[in-house]
Amino acid sequence: METGEKSEGPSRLMHGLQCASFNQDSTSLAVGTKTGYKLFSVTASERLDCVHESETPDVYIVERLFSSSLVVVVSMFMPQRMNVYHFKKGTEICNYSYSNNVLAVRLNRKRLVVCLEESIYIHNIKDMKLLKTLLNTPSNPSGLCALSINHCNSYLAYPGSTTIGEIIVYDTNDLSTVTMIPAHDSPLAALAFNQSGTMLASASERGTVIRVFSIPEGSRLFEFRRGMKRYVNISSLSFSPDDRYLCASSNTETVHIFKLELHEPSGEEDAPTWSAYVGKVFSAASSYLPSQMAGMMNQDRAFATVRLLVSGQRNVCTLTIIQKIPRLLVASADGQLFIYNVDPVDGGECVLAQKQRLFGSHEDMEEGDVAKGSELTAAVQPCPTYAATVAIPTTRPVTETLTGYSEDGGAKKGEVIPEHEFAAGPVCLDDENEFPPINWYHDGSGGGQGRRQ
Repeated sequence: METGEKSEGPSRLMHGLQCASFNQDSTSLAVGTKTGYKLFSVTASERLDCVHESETPDVYIVERLFSSSLVVVVSMFMPQRMNVYHFKKGTEICNYSYSNNVLAVRLNRKRLVVCLEESIYIHNIKDMKLLKTLLNTPSNPSGLCALSINHCNSYLAYPGSTTIGEIIVYDTNDLSTVTMIPAHDSPLAALAFNQSGTMLASASERGTVIRVFSIPEGSRLFEFRRGMKRYVNISSLSFSPDDRYLCASSNTETVHIFKLELHEPSGEEDAPTWSAYVGKVFSAASSYLPSQMAGMMNQDRAFATVRLLVSGQRNVCTLTIIQKIPRLLVASADGQLFIYNVDPVDGGECVLAQKQRLFGSHEDMEEGDVAKGSELTAAVQPCPTYAATVAIPTTRPVTETLTGYSEDGGAKKGEVIPEHEFAAGPVCLDDENEFPPINWYHDGSGGGQGRRQ
């Protein structure tokens, strides 16, 4: 849900939220407002636990690395600077400044990718060394990009054209371009990898067709039609953890869930039905029609749908498993999280299981945004005591700097906090030992001092 304007800096979302993003495995939700940002655990449907809260103002990008303590923040106060925090210890790990506004940040366990309007920076997340700068990329004012969460298949996808829907797939491990996919006739609007990094979903600015491609080959696997009556702005795509479903949300009131299954001919003759008869007629007719019309007739429709309570708002969606039940999570721009149960067998209209507010108090909500009383609405659980330790303000004076590592237009500098400000002992970024500590890397080319945290 992060957006940016070409010359006026990042733009605000409507209503209460300025950004919202689920982490890589959809166990956490990060939201930013004009008064700060919050991290929520979304591993239970009946409650929403706030695990961290910061008063850093005007945050428009906040990304958490899985369930670790590493969080990346960009604020409108300094839109050209990316700050990396260890939020449980209340310490800043590092920050980098770039030549233009940061429009998007993507993470996996090996790479941190920063997207600007006409360039992309690829960092090694272990030591934050800048590995590669992709310069003069096609103008990308929305910061559209996707990074596979599988660090073994660490592919990056971004637009390859400003006029048509070309996708560049880049290997951030080998630092080389893998393929170019001619995905759509119109410019791209949304991109998403599945968890293994073997499939890539895309949608164009028209918003009528969603396509899925194999990675790294780039061949088309599936094509789904969201609708034919109107063009919409698709803002979010997400695969289910088992790769069986794909959800798409837009600025309309409907969220679509598509089933990823290859239609194979059955060996047995099914009982004749009206729908089967119509299907056979369409299939036979498509062979005599122009390719574009035949393609429309062969496109699959939604397996399941959700009709939101409001329309005209940007939102972000994800498919996940909570308490062994498939769920669709939708975070809306007016500061609400909707949790729906998904029927994996019959699909159809999804059932609203819970509605949660993402604001701790009504004072953050604009008048008219607060939903009327509902039996499905649950209160947000208060943050633990450690959450009162906010990330170090971006205006704090620093005594040391770490220069950029790139020789081809990389980050201008990175500022670090003094040694004595770090908590004693190693900084563990993940309580479950899923991720190693951060290492500062020094190769003698810059003015920073090597240090391990």
